[in-house]
Amino acid sequence: MSGYELANAAAIPTPALLIYRDIVEANIAAAIRLAGDDPNRWRPHVKTFKSTTIIQALLQKGISAFKCATTLELLTCCSAGAPDTLLAFPVVGANAARVLQIAQQFPHCRISVLIESEEQLRQWLGTQVGVFIDVNPGMNRTGIVPERTDEIVRLSRLSAAQFRGLHYYDGQIAKGSLADRTAQAQTGYERLLTLRDAVEQAQIRVREIITSGTPASPAAISYQPFRTNSFLHRISPGTVVLNDLSSLEQLPGFGFAPAALVLSTVVSYPAPGYLTCDAGHKSVSADAGVPTCAVLGHPELVPLKPSEEHLPIQATDGARVPAIGDQLYILPRHVCPTVNLFDTAIVVANGRAESIMPISARGHDGTSV
Repeated sequence: MSGYELANAAAIPTPALLIYRDIVEANIAAAIRLAGDDPNRWRPHVKTFKSTTIIQALLQKGISAFKCATTLELLTCCSAGAPDTLLAFPVVGANAARVLQIAQQFPHCRISVLIESEEQLRQWLGTQVGVFIDVNPGMNRTGIVPERTDEIVRLSRLSAAQFRGLHYYDGQIAKGSLADRTAQAQTGYERLLTLRDAVEQAQIRVREIITSGTPASPAAISYQPFRTNSFLHRISPGTVVLNDLSSLEQLPGFGFAPAALVLSTVVSYPAPGYLTCDAGHKSVSADAGVPTCAVLGHPELVPLKPSEEHLPIQATDGARVPAIGDQLYILPRHVCPTVNLFDTAIVVANGRAESIMPISARGHDGTSV
């Protein structure tokens, strides 16, 4: 717990999202080291922090390219001064029209989108929006499977004037040791480079290849062909800026530390050996399963299944049970949707709550047509 307690925590209504400024800066430095000490090889995904303040902190460290998943996140990136943002989601219809509005509003921002079909491509042809072809790495969420090489080449030709590269999010590679993840990921990268060769043989240049969220990032950075080719390769983890239980388990030894916690208050003793605090799934995301979190500095306190406002916790035999009114510092298992639950975060520096930071891109774009 050293360095996480706030001297003025008792004055803060809970639950509250705490973001530790100095740890964010240290995590950004660690991520740049992970990217081979080259800020240009990191395209951070803003879905984790959703904050103009943090985008600007990344810009100050030499990060020039970003990735997002919603039009509100895209608008936030452009408004914060990000020169290059990929909307890594297959937007269509009114959402595509909104992207074009943002592109017209920020003509000096380099905006790109993903495509996986000719129908999606048609809505971007003749606009200033660039396209990346989305390749399905086996996650089976979006994209074209690599076996459809002819279709990928065809789309690269049709989009030639706006074609910027290939997007390959191997987010399914999250389990097992780093060595196992590396072997699995790099097998996929071999197939990806075969695709790239096929596109370039059609006289279409692949300028950029984007891979890897947090779990597979070391595998991508250590893959030698990504460092010695004519295209720019970038990894795209965002979680590492704040970190959570999952990311810290996946990347031990890389210098990352928790920079976002939820401050919670003990409100009840429902039974002997049990306590409840106000960190239910409206304040700590439950999407990654139970336990949704850990109590920082207290391994003897085991979080149970939450309800909307309540987080029951079991104290192991012999453990001291915190008193009603005591505050607990909660480390989420998945920080990205947890941040999305708060309108603002409390910025912590020098052991005190220092300022309020808006979570600029939480929720969805409310723009009407």
